[in-house]
Amino acid sequence: MLVSVVANGSLLTPEQSDTTVPWWSFTKTVLAAAALTLVRDGLVELDHRVAEGPFSLRQLLRHEAGLADYGELADYHAAVAGHENPWSAEDMLRRLDASRLRYAPGDGWRYSNVGYLFVARLIERTTGLTLEEALNQRIFTPLGLSRVRLAKTRADLANITGNVAGYDPGWVYHGLLVGPLAQATLCLDRLLGGDLLPHALLLEMQTTRALGGPIAGRPWTAPGYGLGLMQGAVENGLTLSGHTGGGPGSTLAVYRCVQGSHSACCAVFAASDFEGAAETEVVRRLGSICASWRQKA
Repeated sequence: MLVSVVANGSLLTPEQSDTTVPWWSFTKTVLAAAALTLVRDGLVELDHRVAEGPFSLRQLLRHEAGLADYGELADYHAAVAGHENPWSAEDMLRRLDASRLRYAPGDGWRYSNVGYLFVARLIERTTGLTLEEALNQRIFTPLGLSRVRLAKTRADLANITGNVAGYDPGWVYHGLLVGPLAQATLCLDRLLGGDLLPHALLLEMQTTRALGGPIAGRPWTAPGYGLGLMQGAVENGLTLSGHTGGGPGSTLAVYRCVQGSHSACCAVFAASDFEGAAETEVVRRLGSICASWRQKA
């Protein structure tokens, strides 16, 4: 496993400058933050219907829009495993019958990468920029992060850590960010602990829909989902905010916790598609840091 830790804004672990990892679904947190900067600037409204269907930006960000997910398609998994070229987005949407909502927006919850494809399109449409340009302008430059990029072709994954040989990032329809593990840690810490978003929008981002009780094999005891954030209580009593994501042969978990005036953020990259292992290591690391704070109090 690779581990990166930030405590009270300072990086505690050495930055491995030559190690780049896929951010997988932590990309969703970045997309959500970029969309919320559009809300901050008065360019879009959280609760107005978007162009892609009868649902709002809030519902897309919280997976409450009623959309299906292309991960449900057996043909999708077969094509990825066969190292085929990605389908066009429109072909994927047609195969999924994506225009047929699986429930009325707001009435349920269903994890959907399609929803974040629509968020990415909204960002591009509203800014008039490519997604990578918009993310650099609205997220990475303000947060002081210079080594994150959007992987677009197999060649973009040629020299990164993780078992992604032959994988085409075009299969991630909302976009796949890659960058140093330390920059993922700093990204979440600076996003949730800084002033990129006004306090009211940070509260909106961290207002969650409860998703039930404990998850077998994973450390969650009361999981929830906010606006691009997985958030909830874990086994050691902490409440974590962040995101887990996985792809062929690897998992990334990035989470932050706050205890009084202290904060800590941890990212773990594991060469395994078992999400629970990476999350459990995050919980262990953050729990140890919080215990040290309690001892000093």
